Amino acid sequence: MTRDYPEVTMASDDFDLFREAISGTQQLKQDTVIHERKATRFKGEVIAEQKKQHQAEFYFSDEYVPDIDTNGTVNYVRPGADKYLAKQLRRGDYAPELILDMHGMNKETAKDELAALIHACKKQHVSCACIVHGIGERILKHKVPHYLVQHPDILAMHQAPLEYGGKGAILILVDLPQNLEFRR
Repeated sequence: MTRDYPEVTMASDDFDLFREAISGTQQLKQDTVIHERKATRFKGEVIAEQKKQHQAEFYFSDEYVPDIDTNGTVNYVRPGADKYLAKQLRRGDYAPELILDMHGMNKETAKDELAALIHACKKQHVSCACIVHGIGERILKHKVPHYLVQHPDILAMHQAPLEYGGKGAILILVDLPQNLEFRR
């Protein structure tokens, strides 16, 4: 179905009015204006954050195999930390404020996302996060704990309670600086 719209015609009086309105104007020469960036500090902050994230990615090695059991219930507490943290994670005493869903990711993408999650936790002062790796072919289920054990900012991790994903997820505790000054 096609619609026919009536043709719009302008009276010669309208053209005369338009020509009279624009008389005395000159055509502008088109050129390119390049604006200088005023916020060079912002660019430096972005570069600093990218460096931090790349440093975090450095910790995740595929060759390193830690002494943790990834076939059963994943359970890890950093040496020197309170052993009770794993039990608190298991019982659900900590509620995750950030959740990372890794469904469909490969190992390289998973490393980048884990580094970004840990960086985001530290930046936003979030101590507990949930990583949903799924079960699938069990590749990420086995690799994610191996990556997390290598990172110095991970205090503890445990298989998530059922409400956060059960066997297909891990809760982590991130080590945050103690003396934080909160700004309003």
